Amino acid sequence: MTPKAIANRIKAKGLQKLRWYCQMCEKQCRDENGFKCHCASEAHQRQMSLFAENSGRYVSSFSGQFKSEFIKILRISHGTKRVHANVVYQEYIADRNHVHMNSTAWNSLNGFVRTLASEGTIILEETEKGPFITWVDKSPETLARQEAIARKERMEKSEDERNAKLLEEQIEKAKETAGGAES
Repeated sequence: MTPKAIANRIKAKGLQKLRWYCQMCEKQCRDENGFKCHCASEAHQRQMSLFAENSGRYVSSFSGQFKSEFIKILRISHGTKRVHANVVYQEYIADRNHVHMNSTAWNSLNGFVRTLASEGTIILEETEKGPFITWVDKSPETLARQEAIARKERMEKSEDERNAKLLEEQIEKAKETAGGAES
């Protein structure tokens, strides 16, 4: 392998500037000139003509992929714990082959998390430090588990109430017998 090929491989490793990335072609360019050459290429022009025919479908597809992967990371890494939205986003973009936010329906991370909050997928808490999010677990297993816990608590509460009522009745009877014994 030539020194130039080794240098190119080293440069190609890891994430690079988002500025020189083409989502349609999923191609990362190292600089402005490379991006300019890519945009002039026949393959890019073909992809862009496909995009022009049905741009809404592509944007909704990219948005769906972004949303599902973001929620997957939030669910797996953080569960139902409160976490800064940018922390989850940084974990998401650490994957080299992620869908870039600028190719989705959302302009910013704040807009995206507001959409998730309005859908009820997350609980959003906006602070001076930025948006904090908590995933709302709506899986059938979790809902069944929560229902079982609530049922158990209700049964324990009703049992405690029955015991308290029985104790009260015994106290009343004791007072009556004590009051009847005094006369």
